[in-house]
Amino acid sequence: MVESSSQGSRGRTTKRPDATKQPTSIELYSLAAEAAASQVIAAYSTSFGWATKLLGREFSQPVENIYALVRVADEIVDGAAAGAGIAEPGKLLDELEAETYRAMGSGFSANIVVHAFARTAREAGIGRDLVEPFFFSMRQDLTVVEHDQASFDRYVYGSAEVVGLMCLKVFMLGRSYTEAESKTLVAGARALGAAFQKVNFLRDLAADFKALGRSYFPNVNAANFDEATKARLVADINDDLAAARASLKLLPAKPRQAVAAALGLFAALNHRIDRTPATTLIVARIRVPNPLKLVILTRAITRPLSL
Repeated sequence: MVESSSQGSRGRTTKRPDATKQPTSIELYSLAAEAAASQVIAAYSTSFGWATKLLGREFSQPVENIYALVRVADEIVDGAAAGAGIAEPGKLLDELEAETYRAMGSGFSANIVVHAFARTAREAGIGRDLVEPFFFSMRQDLTVVEHDQASFDRYVYGSAEVVGLMCLKVFMLGRSYTEAESKTLVAGARALGAAFQKVNFLRDLAADFKALGRSYFPNVNAANFDEATKARLVADINDDLAAARASLKLLPAKPRQAVAAALGLFAALNHRIDRTPATTLIVARIRVPNPLKLVILTRAITRPLSL
């Protein structure tokens, strides 16, 4: 049997103390940090925010803590820092990475997003083996504008697959699985992350090509992107989504619903991309309408294995 373990001092079944009784306690600081992490996600991702609500209290906060750090790192290399004309995003990223490792070791950071992440990392057993590849991929966004297949695979692993593996650590915490089940879960988490990242690459082709001068997919650019290329990429994403679905039944009930919702949303997005002309994809961003999102979320709650 393979059993995940916690490196932190508090178990998932341990009731948190009332922070209001100790107004300067680490518990109150941690609760404030986690509230900030939740706000980061709420501000940036409506669809993801909807999906995390299905996780339930046990799982939603740790996952939000993970994604808040991911969001901040992404803003350094692609978003707010670039928009503000920050001259040294690489230095900022280095500082964020170093602070993350310090907090994972000590259990405290003056950066409240890092503190929230470290709280989850220490509890769920998320180590540097997953964090280092993430920061490596983020750093690639500062220097690499075209990928070959090897660098693309490494980038997707670090930027997306390890995030899925971090979330899986949270889902598996305190639960036992056979070695075969663990392999299926790991493969599913990696496939889910890869599918999400590749779908986002496809829907953001216009911005990546024109605003950032970047091409993630190997040998794909605005000049040669055609229907055959689109069909090949859509089929690859569908393969990833199928691999992710194979692990759904092994997840705890609430994560199963949330992951099913995410799978459904990105499958719908990939389907709309498939039906959109290649010439449109390189000038416009595709989205899933809110009414369809609600249908998918309802199915994820009532029939998660059907998505």
